[in-house]
Amino acid sequence: MKTHPLDALAQQLVAPDHGILAADESSGTIEKRFRAVGVPCTEVSRRDYRELLFSSPGIDQHLSGVILYEETLGQTGRSGRRLVQMLEDRGILPGIKVDRGVKALPGHPEESVTEGLDGLRERLSAYREQGARFTKWRAVIAVDEQRPSAPALRANAEALAHYAKLVQEAGMVPIVEPEVLMEGSHDLDRCRTVTTAALDHLFSSLKAYGVRLEALILKPNMVVPGKQSDRPATVEAVAEATVETLTRTVPAAVPGVAFLSGGQSPEEATRHLNAINLVAARLPWRLTFSFSRALQEPPLRAWAGKDGQVREAQSLFSHRVRLNGLASMGRYHPDLEKVT
Repeated sequence: MKTHPLDALAQQLVAPDHGILAADESSGTIEKRFRAVGVPCTEVSRRDYRELLFSSPGIDQHLSGVILYEETLGQTGRSGRRLVQMLEDRGILPGIKVDRGVKALPGHPEESVTEGLDGLRERLSAYREQGARFTKWRAVIAVDEQRPSAPALRANAEALAHYAKLVQEAGMVPIVEPEVLMEGSHDLDRCRTVTTAALDHLFSSLKAYGVRLEALILKPNMVVPGKQSDRPATVEAVAEATVETLTRTVPAAVPGVAFLSGGQSPEEATRHLNAINLVAARLPWRLTFSFSRALQEPPLRAWAGKDGQVREAQSLFSHRVRLNGLASMGRYHPDLEKVT
């Protein structure tokens, strides 16, 4: 098979000891996070916070890309430079979340399907002109004894595949994110079963749509018990279950897997990522991170909207990025958590 121009871009996103920052929170989601630390949620405060993150020292050594929200893609920082340009100047690829959120699945009101395909081709062209080089689409898969249903798995896999094909035709790399939620009391085995089914449906649909696997990134959940589960799992058990699931479902042509943190604490997500890489020696894909809260929680708390706290917040963010860069290579140790 001939090398496609997008293959190199996908490889860049999963370069060794690099990962992806998910800074694509919707206005509603970031408002909740700001409210928790007493920050008014305005266009200016959102811009200032994201500029704080993007200008943090040393992050270019461990971040290959940043997923942006549509608002951020067009914003100019206090310095007068576009936020996208700030990333590009540091060798960090700008990306964009392109889905329009979840809606109830017809006939299955307790499950959801992600929308946003209408008009997507035209939006992708505009995003590309604004500087985006890759995209993200998130599917949400709820878990209990009955869910997910086969229609929910099929509908979300079809939407992801349709989206991915349009993105590649627009000259960008798609990140496909089938997230099996942590909400619930399900155990590790139930998460493994559902994640396996979700990935099987996804890659079947990607193949049917003719999506080039060498030019996409998979962003799955780690295989973890639900938050309310009474059967916790060890770090080693999570790593083994996650790697086993990937080896059974993900084709070798996929260049990389960038895990979401899915509600884990910053330290927990890093420990799991490190353990996964220790188990996964000699597997065909890069295994790295595409975290949101697990990278942003410490700096957001430190900043709390105060200009005088910017340097401390940036130090915490840079530290968290570095630790996950190490974890993506299996080189993390909990003793490194202390900020020096």
